[in-house]
Amino acid sequence: MDSISNMIIIMKNGSLAGLESVSVPYSKMKNAISECLLKEGYIKQISKKVKRGQPILEIGLVYIDKKPKITEVKRISKQSRRVYFGMKDIHSVRNGSGLLILSTPKGILSGKVARKEQVGGEALFRVW
Repeated sequence: MDSISNMIIIMKNGSLAGLESVSVPYSKMKNAISECLLKEGYIKQISKKVKRGQPILEIGLVYIDKKPKITEVKRISKQSRRVYFGMKDIHSVRNGSGLLILSTPKGILSGKVARKEQVGGEALFRVW
């Protein structure tokens, strides 16, 4: 299974269930995605821990008035079909209430930052 899809679905299900934090297996890509979500305010903290000899990433979820910040996620690029956006193809998600995450030559960036940096890349997923 796709590990990025697994991570974002775990975060979505954890927030809808009202959990304080969720744990996912650690990878550099997941850590970079978490850092981007942290900067944009979709998660409140991340920490790398070791459980049973395996590194994990513990992600603290954000709630606003007891409602989860992450209510839905949509994977764009899959292992079977890669989708690339040029700088001009990057638009706001849900009229600015959502976030697009891209893998660019400058690292993992949100759609807003990628437009400022004037780079395109592989569209990973949308979150709102």
